[in-house]
Amino acid sequence: MKPHVVVLGGNFAGLGTAQKVRELCGNAVRITVIDRKNYLLFVPNVPTEVFAGRDPRKTLKMDIASALDEDGIEFVQGEIQAIDPDKKRVDFIPNERPGAASADMAYDYLVVAVGNRLAYDKIEGFAEQGHTVSDFYYGNKLRHFLANDYKGGPIAVGSARFHQGDGTRDITLYGGHPFPSAEAACEGPPVEVMLSMATWLGQHGKGGPDKITVFTPARLIAEDAGEKVVGKLLEIAGGMGFNYINKAQDITRLTQEGVELANGQKIEAELKIVFPDWVPHDFMKDLPISDSQGFVVTDVTMRNPKYPHVFAAGDAAAITVPKLGGIGHAQGEIVARQIAKDLGGMDATEADQPLAPVVYCIGDMGDNRAFYIRSNSWFGGPDQVLKMGHMPFLLKMQYKNLFFKNRGKMPEWGLDASQLLAEKLFAA
Repeated sequence: MKPHVVVLGGNFAGLGTAQKVRELCGNAVRITVIDRKNYLLFVPNVPTEVFAGRDPRKTLKMDIASALDEDGIEFVQGEIQAIDPDKKRVDFIPNERPGAASADMAYDYLVVAVGNRLAYDKIEGFAEQGHTVSDFYYGNKLRHFLANDYKGGPIAVGSARFHQGDGTRDITLYGGHPFPSAEAACEGPPVEVMLSMATWLGQHGKGGPDKITVFTPARLIAEDAGEKVVGKLLEIAGGMGFNYINKAQDITRLTQEGVELANGQKIEAELKIVFPDWVPHDFMKDLPISDSQGFVVTDVTMRNPKYPHVFAAGDAAAITVPKLGGIGHAQGEIVARQIAKDLGGMDATEADQPLAPVVYCIGDMGDNRAFYIRSNSWFGGPDQVLKMGHMPFLLKMQYKNLFFKNRGKMPEWGLDASQLLAEKLFAA
């Protein structure tokens, strides 16, 4: 019997990991992906579609089953219910139609790539007053609000507090740098939304950046981008007229009048665009593979130290901070190399290269412009790069087009080419 690799989750980290395992292990393994939905949601481009007045559902959805079938990878649509790492078993409920009986699946290797819950339900008043851009439903809700109901009042954009857990306390990076602690899960989206929102206001004759207040629970917004990059961003934003509140601590509640923050401040806002805490799924909590919050504990090769046949990639991993797709992609490659090594298909020198996280972020600014960030300083590395202009926007759009054309398989040269174009040749 071939070893069975079961991948939980079929979005960026799960799909990429499954494809890379097939590439490096060939037909030596059987691979199954389980996901609660049958499509990949291309989250990074939802704001671009929304502020352009387009339905993101029409262009940002990719069928998972057919993409996996190209590599002989099985797909099961189901809701994960439990993981038993001692019995090497996953329990799930097939959810193609309501009423299915519970099922289970045995594995030889397990890759947990289920992402997280976005805890909007923990923000008081969000259902009645809140907006966001994290999926098709909320993206279209905001698109319709802007088109039909927005009266031109003040706008608040910001993040709730992130609760990181203790799963990285023994991790060091870049030559011994202790793993950092984050107060927001990922703040590229709030920065992207505030800049795109300002462009939208100008295009529709409803004002400019001075109507927008951006807030963060941390000392610095987007702190993982590095102080040099954030300092430059804040300098530019301040010059444009944006209002900025740091050390907000958390969102207490949303009201018709605005946003109430845990530090006691209140922001007047007709439109509230917020991003929640990212929390593990309930079935991940209190497992022997999980940390105090429910994120999967791994070493820098993405392997759980207690259960060496369990890996994690993407947002479900404790070591994925910030919760960023580029880091999850790198982790998927590491997982595949580790499994290939176990099966005798790769030597340890090549397979055991540790995770060296880099914050790659390209955010839309509107008007066919974008910002580009490449930084590893938060983790102890030497790099902090910020570029703005039309080339980063083109790279963002072409990445999406290439992703869909190649069914999720990005060429090895992709990041190097993006770095060259954004940083050396055409950046404004």
